[in-house]
Amino acid sequence: MAIGSFNSPATQAPMAEINTTPLVDVMLVLLIIFIITAPLMTHSVQVELPRAASAPTPEKPLTLQVSIDADNTVFVGSEAVDRNSLETRFRDAVARDANAEMHLKADRGTRYESVAETMSAARRAGLTKIGFVTQPGSNPN
Repeated sequence: MAIGSFNSPATQAPMAEINTTPLVDVMLVLLIIFIITAPLMTHSVQVELPRAASAPTPEKPLTLQVSIDADNTVFVGSEAVDRNSLETRFRDAVARDANAEMHLKADRGTRYESVAETMSAARRAGLTKIGFVTQPGSNPN
């Protein structure tokens, strides 16, 4: 606090210092509270847990990556497959894993007929999970 005389009030400027003593007091009190309560939060009850065995988590199903290019050529993985042997290829996949999935990527210029034939072959072979892979685009709304 500034000490001055009462005779010349116009010559003295008001005190513009920030008093940090209350702030330091509050911070020290909070620090002491946290030091005392921190060990209480880590305290846990000692419990002896029973032992149990469980089945392993199921593995991911077999995924067939099927692509159709602009020339209507069908690829399973990176291998070109003849349309006549496509259904046989799908049956082999279903025989290996009954939950097999097919991810279908079709080029923009692919004929719809090729996509429909591929999906029909997959359905006849027993593939029930068929997904279309697309590029994310802008929302028209």
